[in-house]
Amino acid sequence: MSDITTDQAQVAIDAARKKSEELNIKMNIAIVDAGANLKAFLRMDGAWLGSIDIAIKKAKTARFFDMNTGEIGNLSQPGGDLYNIEHSNNGLITFPGGVPIKDSNGEIIGAIGVSGSTVENDHVVAEAGVSAAI
Repeated sequence: MSDITTDQAQVAIDAARKKSEELNIKMNIAIVDAGANLKAFLRMDGAWLGSIDIAIKKAKTARFFDMNTGEIGNLSQPGGDLYNIEHSNNGLITFPGGVPIKDSNGEIIGAIGVSGSTVENDHVVAEAGVSAAI
C-alpha cells in the first residue's frame, strides 16, 4: 500500500488554501494517509473551531470507505443501504467535503477533508487539493 508523501500532502493543503482564498472563505483542511492517520492539517486564520473535527472526520470517512463523503451521505439516508453508518467508527461525516486522493496508478494513498463553509464550497476546495496532489 502506497502512502501520500509529506510533500504531496503539503501541495494539497496549499492548493486547497489557495482555492479557499479565491472564494474568500476560511477553512480547516485535513489530509490523512492511506491508513487514515492525520498527515497534515491547516486551520486558516479565523476558521471555525467546530470545523476542525469535521474536516478530520471527513478525511477519515473518505479513506475508510474510499469514496466521496457526499456519496456516502446519499447512501446513508433513511431506507438507504448505509443508513446510520455515521454512528460507526467513532462518528463519520456523511456530507460533502471529504475526497479520496489517488496516485497516478489509481491507488488510494490518502484523503482530504475540508470544512468551514457550505458543503458545496467544502467539496470544491477539497477537489482543488486533490487535483494538485496527484
